[in-house]
Amino acid sequence: MTRRIAVLTTGAVLLLVFGVLGTALPVPYVAQVPGPTYNTLGKLDGQPIIAVEGRARNDVEGNLNLTTVGVGRGGLSLVQAVRGWFDSEVSVVPEESVYPPEQTEEETRRANREAFLTSEQAAEIVALGHLGYPEKVVVKGLPKDSPSEGRLEEGDAIEAVNGRPTPDSKTLNAVLSAIPGGSEVTVSYTRLGKLGSATVASTTADDRKGALLGVSVLDQPAAPFDVDIHVADVGGPSAGLMLTLGILDLVGDDDLTGGAVIAGTGTIDASGKVGPIGGIPLKMVAARDLGAELFLVPADNCAEAVAAPDPGFPLARVATLDDALAALTDLRAGRTPAPC
Repeated sequence: MTRRIAVLTTGAVLLLVFGVLGTALPVPYVAQVPGPTYNTLGKLDGQPIIAVEGRARNDVEGNLNLTTVGVGRGGLSLVQAVRGWFDSEVSVVPEESVYPPEQTEEETRRANREAFLTSEQAAEIVALGHLGYPEKVVVKGLPKDSPSEGRLEEGDAIEAVNGRPTPDSKTLNAVLSAIPGGSEVTVSYTRLGKLGSATVASTTADDRKGALLGVSVLDQPAAPFDVDIHVADVGGPSAGLMLTLGILDLVGDDDLTGGAVIAGTGTIDASGKVGPIGGIPLKMVAARDLGAELFLVPADNCAEAVAAPDPGFPLARVATLDDALAALTDLRAGRTPAPC
C-alpha cells in the first residue's frame, strides 16, 4: 500500500467516525421552531378562546393571532445543531436558557404556565380599564374548604361587608379585622351586573385578628360580565398584548381588525406598557405562514425583527396598548402603521 493510499484510507475512516459521532453525540442545545398561532377571536377545540358571560360577544371578523415558539427537549446531535444554526426557521440555543438546571422539566413547565395565566389576568385588567370600568375588590379564587364556597364566586365584586362599603382591598381588610373571627358576616356583592348578598360563616387565623372570608381578591376593573380565557398548553407571558386586543374587540365598541389577519406578540403590564419577548424571528415565520397582513412588534424587539428575513408584511412598532390600537386604526384606514 502506497503512502498516498494509506493517508486517503485513514482520512476516509476518520471522516466516517466523525460522521457517526456527529449524528449520535448529544450536545447541550435545544431547537426552537415556529409554534402554533391562536386566533384570540376564534375557538380552540370547539370552545371560544375568549369566552364572555353576561353579555353577547361582538360579531367580529378577522384575526388577532397570538404567536408562539415550539421548543424541543434536548436530544440534539452535533449534526442537528449545526444544521439548525444555518436554518433561518430554526433557532439553536443553550438548553439551560430554556430549561434552567436548578429546575426540573415539570417545574419549568409549571412556571411557564403560571406566567401565561398571569398574562391572562393582566390582559383582562388592562382591557376593562381601557374601556372605563370602575376598579373594585374582585374575587379571584376560593381555596378548597373556603367558608365562602357556594356563596361567593370568582369574578364577584365585593361591595360591602355588614353594610360597610369596601371600595378596595385595604378597606376590606380593615373592615374584616374589626369583626371577630367565626362570626357570621353579610357580604354584599355584584355578580354579572346584578347586586346580591350572602351570609358567610367566617373563620380566623393564628397570624392575624378578625374574620376571614377565605377568598383571594384583587383590586381591578369590574364589568357587568365575565371574561374567561381558554388556551391550554401555552406558557410564558408573551400573549398579553394579543389577549388584551382580543378582549377589546369582543366587548368594546370598535371593530379592531376590519376583517384583516393580524398577528403579534408582547407582554403587557397593568399600565398598558408592552414588553419584549423571545423568539421574534420564529414568531414572524409563523405569522407569514398564517397569511398575516400586519405584525405587532414590541418596541424593544424591533431591531431583531428588522434584522430577520423579510416576512412580506409590515412590522408595526408598539410600546403601549395605545400604539397597538393606533396601528390597527391606521391599517383599517389604509395608512401605513408606525414601522419598526
